Amino acid sequence: MNLKEIAAQLATPVLLNDYVAYGDVAAAIETADGTIYTGISIDTACSLGHCAEHSAVSEMLKHGEYRIKAVVAVDSKGNAMSPCGRCRELMSQLAEENKHARIEVRNGIFKTLEELLPFDWKTTAEEQR
Repeated sequence: MNLKEIAAQLATPVLLNDYVAYGDVAAAIETADGTIYTGISIDTACSLGHCAEHSAVSEMLKHGEYRIKAVVAVDSKGNAMSPCGRCRELMSQLAEENKHARIEVRNGIFKTLEELLPFDWKTTAEEQR
């Protein structure tokens, strides 16, 4: 089973109550060591939730891993979604080599994390010229 299929199995929206929903988006991360970690989104009425990628990163870190080989997030129909800026930043800050992680940003379209963050806040003005 590939990353997208693994994530798609978890993308099952649940409306918990008037204030909390979860599972609209699911993510799967493959680490450099080949382990796969998953996560789901949590949406709240007061914006205290988090993205599926953050959830998967938390699970990965809990197991002492931080180097990412590949990432995919999917909606409840199984369509690939690009990670938001917050998720991109988190993954990029974990390890320099994560900039080479392969991310499915749309169905069948892959980019590296570096391609999604060409001029991140760590890039100096001199490097941008």
